Amino acid sequence: MLSWDDFNAEEKPVSRPAPPQAPQSATAPTEAPAPAAAPVARAESDAAATTGAAGAGADSAPVSDAVARARATLAAMDVSEGVAELEGSAGRVQVDDKRMINCRADLNQLVPFKYDWAWQKYLDGCSNHWMPQEVNMAADVALWKNPEGLTDDERRIVKRSLGFFATADSLVANNLVLAIYRLITNPECRQYILRQSFEEAIHTHAYQYCIESLGMDEGEIFNMYREIPSVAKKAQWGIQYTRELSDPEFTTGTVETDKKLLENLIAFYCVLEGIFFYCGFTQILSMGRRNKMTGVAEQFQYILRDESMHVNFGVDVINQIKIENPHLWDAEMRDKATQMILEGTELETQYARDSMPRGVLGMNANMMEEYLQFIANRRLAQLGLPEQFKGVTNPFPWMSEIMDLRKEKNFFETRVIEYQTGGSLSW
Repeated sequence: MLSWDDFNAEEKPVSRPAPPQAPQSATAPTEAPAPAAAPVARAESDAAATTGAAGAGADSAPVSDAVARARATLAAMDVSEGVAELEGSAGRVQVDDKRMINCRADLNQLVPFKYDWAWQKYLDGCSNHWMPQEVNMAADVALWKNPEGLTDDERRIVKRSLGFFATADSLVANNLVLAIYRLITNPECRQYILRQSFEEAIHTHAYQYCIESLGMDEGEIFNMYREIPSVAKKAQWGIQYTRELSDPEFTTGTVETDKKLLENLIAFYCVLEGIFFYCGFTQILSMGRRNKMTGVAEQFQYILRDESMHVNFGVDVINQIKIENPHLWDAEMRDKATQMILEGTELETQYARDSMPRGVLGMNANMMEEYLQFIANRRLAQLGLPEQFKGVTNPFPWMSEIMDLRKEKNFFETRVIEYQTGGSLSW
């Protein structure tokens, strides 16, 4: 225990090394240091003054050897390199200096905005904040535990959806954190990417919350992407487009690497989030419309609201890169993008046939295939590519109401509600 004697005890002053002198310029006279060395000399002078002041009062304020070494290190620090990096090659950033990729302007300077839409999406994402624990799962638990509560086909849908999404949102989050954030060189877009990364964590939390609440076999659900072929194929398809970019040594700046980044953005925003999620979302939300698994459906509606914004943001980023780098969007890249979207559509159709081999919840695999083709046409059109499925229509128009309206229709009570934070939503 400390006593007043501890505070009054005399300590032997610790000797400290003298701060190093500022280096002399090789070309400038000693009386007038070169301008380039001025920031260093000024920093060292300030630090030396601080150390000297402390030394002057050493008898009354002794310091440890560790403190002395810290002060000496700071006194010798060369700040010119850091200042140059922060200032960038253009000094103060102008709007025209900003670019989506390969920008050399200061990435730490958020304003002035060049892409107001990115900042607005960030603000909208913050306004839409929600947490899984806000959703009451009591009715779902009772229904799930009731042997007569759901059919085998309905139980398969719930398990398949939670099994895929629990992995898919982790894949998206990893891609954002390890690749996209580092390679996109626009601060306001990076701000939204940070928000999206947090939302992906919330989504993964939501799936875990549903799985835990329902008392499911966590080993079965979380390993479904390894053990169920239709789920594994979708996960593997996405992984192939992030493997190279997640390498810390990967950089953009060449036509080849810039195209790799474009492929990654198309894979994750237009296919993984823009196609792979739609069968499961439609199935679960259709279940909620029938007053079944309403807690899970509520979680999925919040997630769909987030994912719709993710897709729109990704499409805007891709199209902005195309505008700023038209040489990347050549015939080869356009064909590659088309094939990626068609491959994603086929994989999601296979998943639909696997997850609902018979008609259920007012839908069947053939209807889902047409819906996925309708979604694929939309993704192609958003990228300025020709539609590939002529004459298809949307067999689930109620899904468009949920995704496309600025106001959401509460399909459990058929009320219209504004976007707001999850804790304030009225169901």
